[in-house]
Amino acid sequence: MSAPSYQAVPPPPNPPPHRPEIFVALDRFWHRVTEGLELNQLWSQFRSDAKSSYRLYTRDFEKSAPERSWRHNFFHTLQEFAWAILEKLTPPRRVLLLLAVILLIIPSGGFTYQSKHNEVHIESFDFHFYGGVLLFLVLMLEVADRVVMKRDLQIARDIQQWLLPATPPAVPGVTIAFATRAANTVAGDYYDIFERPAITPGEVRYLIAVADVAGKSIPAALLMATFQASLKTLSSTSTPLEELVLGMNRYACSNSQSGLRFTTAFIAEYSPDSRALKYINAGHNTPVLRRNSGMIERLDKGGMPLGILAEAAFESARVVLDPGDWLLVFTDGLVEAVNGSDEEYGEQRMLNLLHASASVTPDQVLRRMMLDVDAFVGTTPQHDDITCLLMKVG
Repeated sequence: MSAPSYQAVPPPPNPPPHRPEIFVALDRFWHRVTEGLELNQLWSQFRSDAKSSYRLYTRDFEKSAPERSWRHNFFHTLQEFAWAILEKLTPPRRVLLLLAVILLIIPSGGFTYQSKHNEVHIESFDFHFYGGVLLFLVLMLEVADRVVMKRDLQIARDIQQWLLPATPPAVPGVTIAFATRAANTVAGDYYDIFERPAITPGEVRYLIAVADVAGKSIPAALLMATFQASLKTLSSTSTPLEELVLGMNRYACSNSQSGLRFTTAFIAEYSPDSRALKYINAGHNTPVLRRNSGMIERLDKGGMPLGILAEAAFESARVVLDPGDWLLVFTDGLVEAVNGSDEEYGEQRMLNLLHASASVTPDQVLRRMMLDVDAFVGTTPQHDDITCLLMKVG
């Protein structure tokens, strides 16, 4: 009989060393402050915030002193830049900030006096401490305003999301995907696909719309909401596409502040039975139709943006989509995204990715495209809303 074999059992792992409670509490505090971000992520976000803030202040400064040079008018330029910062505050907070700066600049001091009992008393004043208190007070007031504004913007974003489709509709014979990313909390981009009433019995039509309101943030978001409301209202009847766009333009002119708040839009009708796409491009970025063969067509027929001229005319065009064709409709935030070298992402990168991803689903293509844009821009802040609508036939 052979001797029994025994397998060596590894020793139990050493228990983790006990950490003092103070270090555990500090870890929890740091994690709560940073929300779990690493130092490189914090630095990247700080750089992005700093660039955005710098652009905010320099935009107003350049309006007041566009011709001035830092080299030849340094002190005057510094004064204008300081005013650009101060004017972002309310008058009482400007006074508090100026007092805080003065107290931080002047040296601390005091005085001595002799009491009636010939005792010498020294009274000192730490002006820096009081300057820091005033700065903290201004900061708390600004943070309170930011919290209230952030809450209101969050509500506005929730309302805006209700106006946009959460998922693409089921359109016979095509696969559709959306991708959108706001430059701020709320956006001025709009996209939708929905069924329209038929002109002839038995006909099925789907309206496709992608629009971009001039500007960003709350003003653009409000006009986007009015665009959505007017489009839904005018599309509820069986009017032809040309009359629909004319009505949209007249309505936009009544809300565009004499053309300052115009809207570029691509509005089309798709008939699944014939695979025909009838469209009008109202000053929008030219959508790309990639044929199954790899050939690129541009859908550029239409007219000027909506909201500029009430009597504007629009030209419609019609194309027939074949199995394997792709339709990409996008806003200018995609191709005009810039990196740290101020280079634009451009249409060629977009087309290269579309060609390389022709064998996957539209949803996968848009995910790749957004990741490609992120890799291109790096830490450069997003300056415009990005919206894409991608449709594949067959």
